[in-house]
Amino acid sequence: MLARLLLRKGCIVPEHSHHNEQISYILEGALRFTLNGNEVVTVNAGETLVIPSNVKHSAEALVDTIDLDVFAPPRADWIGGTDAYLRK
Repeated sequence: MLARLLLRKGCIVPEHSHHNEQISYILEGALRFTLNGNEVVTVNAGETLVIPSNVKHSAEALVDTIDLDVFAPPRADWIGGTDAYLRK
């Protein structure tokens, strides 16, 4: 599953986890990820981050950012609209 996301500067994706492996590729901008509550990784345009299954993570857009996320398997919660952590 591919998802293209536009995150405005200061946007916060709250901490969550899922059984899907995630690859985040930053097309433009930069995201600061926090993994497992303590590991901080900044991913800039042209860089990728692989987030294994069930790893808690959050993200903050440091500038306006375009992110391409790849999920395997597809995110059933996104397809079904039950991804409450993003819909607050």
